[in-house]
Amino acid sequence: MIPIKVAGSAVKTEPRSPAASALQYLQPGALNLAALPPLSLYIHYPWCVKKCPYCDFNSHEARGELPEEEYLDALRLDLEQSLPLIWGRKIYTIFIGGGTPSLMSAKGLDRLMSDVRTLLPLDVDAEVTMEANPGTFEAEKFKSFRASGINRLSIGIQSFSGKHLKALGRIHDDNEARRAVEIAHANFDNFNLDLMYALPSQTLEEARHDLETALSFAPPHLSLYHLTMEPNTLFAKYPPALPDDDASADMQDMIALETAAAGYGHYEVSAYAQPGRRAKHNVNYWEFGDYLGIGAGAHSKISFPHRVLRQARYKQPKAFIEAARAGNPVQEEREIGRADMGFEFMLNTLRLTEGFSPNLFGERTGMGINAIEQTLNAAEAKGLIYRDHKIIRPTELGQRFLNDLQEMFLSA
Repeated sequence: MIPIKVAGSAVKTEPRSPAASALQYLQPGALNLAALPPLSLYIHYPWCVKKCPYCDFNSHEARGELPEEEYLDALRLDLEQSLPLIWGRKIYTIFIGGGTPSLMSAKGLDRLMSDVRTLLPLDVDAEVTMEANPGTFEAEKFKSFRASGINRLSIGIQSFSGKHLKALGRIHDDNEARRAVEIAHANFDNFNLDLMYALPSQTLEEARHDLETALSFAPPHLSLYHLTMEPNTLFAKYPPALPDDDASADMQDMIALETAAAGYGHYEVSAYAQPGRRAKHNVNYWEFGDYLGIGAGAHSKISFPHRVLRQARYKQPKAFIEAARAGNPVQEEREIGRADMGFEFMLNTLRLTEGFSPNLFGERTGMGINAIEQTLNAAEAKGLIYRDHKIIRPTELGQRFLNDLQEMFLSA
């Protein structure tokens, strides 16, 4: 791809052979990375049964028969065309997200995993996660998913309350939510439950009941999200009545106490895990690792010895399929400049409650920690971070005002 600067927009691309692109990015540049970070693979499946009113992900309601074969063909083409950019690098984690990937047929998922294994070297202990929604759970299909190589599920429960599921526009009810977890338990020893809190008209006791129900299944991992009104969603246009800030804070405090009492470590803003069960794929993101994203709307971050590249695929499934067939599914492409590197690194790593080693900054950015020294001093003076020669981490105050802390590094 040849980067083309367009006024007022991200860097665009025009078709060029992948091999030529790889050679271009291996040229000397502004950075100096001593080693490349771990590499993950993200695969996007763009269809859902129904678009949820709070969702701002690249998902599209399934109307009629899905073009599964055409999409899988396009995914393989996308991956083949990306190989020169990651040649020789091992894949440590895979995440199949969406959309609702569990809408895929068992045959389709088996074909996808076969293509991935054929084209990429996978680590022997690779974590392979698939997102799944309770309204799409079929016991036999999930047995097939496990046999095809999926070894971790991420289940979009959101709530165990029928009333709140209806308010969120979910296609499943409370009974289906419980059945989905039971099916996951029967076929997978590693899975995550997604829950939301501060839901429309939700009380503290209702939020507690949701969490206690989730904990009763002893999931290895929990993701607990505060419902937010994202731009360009139905909820943003027609906002429901939500709990006030004090009620939301009470829910957060309850979550902290209940999860800790149940033996879960709070290791990232919204992530809680039993010992040894942290999400490897997401940790790689938060530690500013690399990831190749294939599929409609997927994003990539790929490091080279002297630069770090970001890419975005065409969002609309039809446009993505056509672009992959034409040999260029990448719609936007840019290098992360030195001026932005500190912010991009801190945007991710400050989400980790235990923080990061100062050495990681140099390893991932190719720059010295002195590049953000002034802002680190300012954040420390405000009590937002703790740091010594071994660790930099957000304080409890920094975690509470994380957006403000991250924004300080925009001008670093």
